[in-house]
Amino acid sequence: MRGRRFSVFGLCVSVGAALWSAGGCSAAPRDVALGEGGGGSAVSSTTAEAGSGGSAVATTSSGAAEFGGAGPEDPGPPIDVDADGDGFTLAEGDCNDGDRNVNPGAIEVEVLTPDGQGDVPEPADEDCDGIVDNVLPACDTNIAPADFDAIHGANAIDLCAVASPDDRRWGVLSARYVRGDGSPAQPTPAVGVLDAFGPNVHVQGGRRMLVLSSGHARVAGWPGACNNVSCTTYGPGEAPPGFPQDNPDCPPSSNINDDIGLELVLRAPTNATGYEFAFKFYTFEYPEFVCESFNDQFLALATPAPPGSVDGNLSFDSLGNPVSVNIGFFDVCEGCPLGTDELEGTGFGLWNDAGATSWLRTQAPVKGGEELTLRFQIFDTGDEMRDSTALIDGFKWVANGGTVAVETTPIEDPR
Repeated sequence: MRGRRFSVFGLCVSVGAALWSAGGCSAAPRDVALGEGGGGSAVSSTTAEAGSGGSAVATTSSGAAEFGGAGPEDPGPPIDVDADGDGFTLAEGDCNDGDRNVNPGAIEVEVLTPDGQGDVPEPADEDCDGIVDNVLPACDTNIAPADFDAIHGANAIDLCAVASPDDRRWGVLSARYVRGDGSPAQPTPAVGVLDAFGPNVHVQGGRRMLVLSSGHARVAGWPGACNNVSCTTYGPGEAPPGFPQDNPDCPPSSNINDDIGLELVLRAPTNATGYEFAFKFYTFEYPEFVCESFNDQFLALATPAPPGSVDGNLSFDSLGNPVSVNIGFFDVCEGCPLGTDELEGTGFGLWNDAGATSWLRTQAPVKGGEELTLRFQIFDTGDEMRDSTALIDGFKWVANGGTVAVETTPIEDPR
């Protein structure tokens, strides 16, 4: 999409200032196009040369007129004042205190597509670490399939930066695997970190993806694989408040089984306006149990709940159906638009009674710098039979300066 800009990642180390250089910073202010149509710009008013590394000097007209020469050197703005209101002062490492989108709590934004005039905007050092558009390597390269460390689960979906409660930089504050009621989950094969899901389904970011299952999160033939339509892990559970969500035209069910989730507490970058992630849902319930009480579900729950969510759930179709056997995105099955290739080698292709969605992308709004809890949850509904599995990957902060709404859409060209 033209002008769309996404984060590259990396925690922030602060240096200098751009409007008034401090502490040896050589960054200079620049106009920053944030999103489609411009979206906003940095304030650029000093005449100091980029890369000068010294303090900008202003000559006052009143001084020249009254005294016949240059006035006294202006020391610049106080370093303990947050001039742009982004939460960081010059003393705290804000290298451009005239641009709210540039500070140690921001995320690097890499612009690769031309703007409306056909120009690619000049790269900038949004996070004030002294490096422009620094892209860190993937953080999920060497995670084992059976790994049950929740921070590695965050890494698997491409959340690499770790934040601290003691500062205001963005990243993961905490991570844990939980049951539906929020209690800690014990290690089981319900969680997997895989580099592929069969031969035809690939990761959407980094080197691994997170797999959550109401059965076993393994592919057929691997150690710990279920090799059946049903494998019980946790047994009866308690769903999050407001769930399971029922289709009003179908029989309801309130009991759940084999519930497992990854719960993350995140701090958003100060220049973020939203976030997005990719997911794909498999179930043995499809198509036989469409519009029945056996309605296994995958949820993406955000707290605080953003406008447009359903009880905090971010992932649903255009009719408001949660991700379940009743969602409108089932494109992988016998007779479906994508056929059965993406069932092969997954364990869901061993029987004729299974289906999957295509890769989908959910996006949601966020306030820059806010802390939020994001939980990915899956469970069997109605009974413990006929398992379902969700693949989650490709988490990105959206920092394009535009408005982000809660929405789930198919990914047009997945990996």
